[in-house]
Amino acid sequence: MAVSESGLRPETPTASPWPALWALVVGFFMILVDMTIVSIATPAIQRELGASVDAVVWVTSAYLLAYAVPLLITGRLGDRFGPKRVYLVGLTVFTLASLWCGLTTSIEMLVTARVFQGLGASLMTPQTMAVITRTFPPHKRGSAMSLWGAVAGVATLVGPILGGGLVDGLGWEWIFFINVPVGVIGFVLAMRLVPTLPTSVRRFDVVGVGLSAVGMFLLVFGIQEGQSHDWAVGIWAMIVAGLVVLAVFVWWQTRAVEPLMSLRLFRDRNFSLSNLAITTVGFSVTAMGFPITFYSQGVLGFTPTKAALLLIPMAVFSGVLAPSVGRLTDRAHPRWIAGFGMAAWVVSLVWLALVMKPGAAIWTLELPIALLGVGNAFVWGPVATTANRNLPQAQAGAGAGVYNTTRQVGAVLGSAGIAVLMQSRIAANLGGGGGAEREAINALPPALHEPFATAMSQSLLLPAGVLVIGLVAVLSFTVSLRPGPRSGQ
Repeated sequence: MAVSESGLRPETPTASPWPALWALVVGFFMILVDMTIVSIATPAIQRELGASVDAVVWVTSAYLLAYAVPLLITGRLGDRFGPKRVYLVGLTVFTLASLWCGLTTSIEMLVTARVFQGLGASLMTPQTMAVITRTFPPHKRGSAMSLWGAVAGVATLVGPILGGGLVDGLGWEWIFFINVPVGVIGFVLAMRLVPTLPTSVRRFDVVGVGLSAVGMFLLVFGIQEGQSHDWAVGIWAMIVAGLVVLAVFVWWQTRAVEPLMSLRLFRDRNFSLSNLAITTVGFSVTAMGFPITFYSQGVLGFTPTKAALLLIPMAVFSGVLAPSVGRLTDRAHPRWIAGFGMAAWVVSLVWLALVMKPGAAIWTLELPIALLGVGNAFVWGPVATTANRNLPQAQAGAGAGVYNTTRQVGAVLGSAGIAVLMQSRIAANLGGGGGAEREAINALPPALHEPFATAMSQSLLLPAGVLVIGLVAVLSFTVSLRPGPRSGQ
C-alpha cells in the first residue's frame, strides 16, 4: 500500500502543479547543459591538461556512462522513497561533484569527478518525468511534457554557447563552477515547491544493476578505445562480452521477482517506439557537437566564444518554437509533429556536412544550424508525451527510468561512436593520425585545415544516419488524439 515519504498520510497537491515542474526543470536544465557544455571546452581542456582526443572525449563519456547505467534503479528509488527526496539527494551530489571537477588538475581526476556528476544526474532525471505523470491530469500532460522536452532541447543547445563565454572569459574550470550557485538555487526551489508524493515499497534488482553496469561499461569502453588499440582481439572480445552480458541482463529481467526494467512496459507499441526514437536523439545530440566544435575552432580559427555564437540560431529557433509545439502536441498526432522534426534534423546535419569547408562563409553555416533548432523543437516534447501517454500511475517511475535510460544509452553510444569515427577519419584524411590526434585542435597549421574539415564533415554524417532510424520510429506511432492513461496493472 502506498504511503507518504514521511510515513504519514499522503500529501495530495491541490495547487497548480506548474510551480513544482518549473522548480524541477532548473536542475534538469543544469544537468543537460553539462552534457554538451564540455564539447565547446574540449580543445581548451585537451591543451591545458595535455590529453589526446580519445582521452578528452572520456570527459564526456564518463559522465554519460555514469548517468545512464543507474537510471533504471533511480527511477525505482523515486517510487520507493519519493521523487522529491531522491531528486534533492541527486542535486546535492551533482553540485558537489561540479565543484570537484573545477578544482581538478589532471585528465584522470577530471574523468573521475565527472563519474560522480553523472551519478547525481542519474538520481535527478527520472524524478522530473515521474512528477509530471503523477501530478498533471491527462489533458494537460502533453503541455507539461512538452515543457520538459523543450528544456531538454534548449539545454543541449545552450550548453555550447554558455561554455564558450565561460572558457574565453574565465577558463574551462568555470563551466563546472557555474553549477554550484545554480544547484543551490535549484535545491531551495525544489524544497519549497515540489510536493511530497505517495511512495510504494519495492525490491531492488541488485543482480540486474550489476549486469547492466558491467555490460554497458564493456561495450562503451571497447567501442571508444578500439581505434587507439588498433582494434586488437582483446577489444573485440570486450565488445562481444558486453553484448553477451546485456543479453543476459534482458533474460534476467524475465526471471527477476521485481525486475529492474519491466519488459511489460514494452508491450505498448508507442512506448517501445518512443524509446527507440529517443535513443537516436540522445546519440545524435551528443555526437554532433564534437565535429562542429572541432571544425569551428580548428579550421575556422574561432575562439570558444565565437564557436559557441555560431550555434545561436539553433538555440533561438528551438526556444521560440517550443511553446507552440507544446500546444500542438495536445491536439495533433505526434507522428507528424515528431516526424517533421526528425526529417528537418537529418536534412540539417547532411546540409551542414556539405558546407563545412575551410573558409566557408558564416551564413552558409548558419542556415543549416538554424534548421537544427527547428528540428529540435519538434522532436523532444511529442516523443516524451507519446512514451508516457499510456503508462499507469503505479509505473510512472519505472517508465521514466526506462525512457531516460534509453536516451542516455544513446548519448553514451553517440559519444563513443563519434570518438571512433573522428579518429578514423583524421587518420584517413591526415595520414597516420597518431600525431594529428594529439595536435591542439585550435592550433592546427593551415596545411591541415582542408583534410581536417573533411574528416569532421564525414563524421557529422554518423548522427544524421542514426536519426533516420528515429524518423522511421516516430512515423510508426499509433496514438489516438484523445490521450488517456490506462489505470493500473
